[in-house]
Amino acid sequence: MLYIIPTPIGNLEDLTFRSLRILKEVDLILVESYRISKRLLNFYNIKTNVNKYHIHNESKMIPYIINEIKQGKKLALISNAGTPSISDPGYLIIKHCINSSISIECLPGPTAIIPSLVISGFPINEFLFIGFLPKKKRKIKLEKLSKEKKTIVIYESPHRLLKTLNDIKNYFGINIHVAICKEISKLFQKILRGSIKEILIYYNNNNQKILGEYTIVINNKNIV
Repeated sequence: MLYIIPTPIGNLEDLTFRSLRILKEVDLILVESYRISKRLLNFYNIKTNVNKYHIHNESKMIPYIINEIKQGKKLALISNAGTPSISDPGYLIIKHCINSSISIECLPGPTAIIPSLVISGFPINEFLFIGFLPKKKRKIKLEKLSKEKKTIVIYESPHRLLKTLNDIKNYFGINIHVAICKEISKLFQKILRGSIKEILIYYNNNNQKILGEYTIVINNKNIV
């Protein structure tokens, strides 16, 4: 059995009781980073053995993981924060487990997508999750998205936030409304809502260093 365990994206208390129990019961936890996961594991006094699983060693680790599970062991996969395989490693091992007839269970839990959508105040009966915009063919992607009628969710890093906001202005128009969700569930969580023009004015008038993790919600239906 392979368990996919979402971990807190901010407040460590967001881990579910079931996730905690499974992390203590499995034979091995696959972590994206020892340093980052150690904080969570120590907080909950989880003594389970750990091994690294990240984008740089996925191909090497997959045969080992498959063999361990076929030997009767139960493994759990966690990423640095949130749900594995959503803009984090996980897709490849899940695919190989399915092809090897290995049972997989994904627990519900923390992700930045849903809280950002809910608190945006935009229509969310239909939405499109993009993750991070591609570096290649970015213009083609933005042109396509500008024609969508669903609410759009994008992840963005601090050093590319202003570039992406300007791209949204250029492709969606200055009146398109967005919600910028910074550091969901963390101490410095902040939500900004308004037209892309207003949001850019805010950042231009507040020249503080842009830090943290961002989720951008675009109201493509223009219903405010």
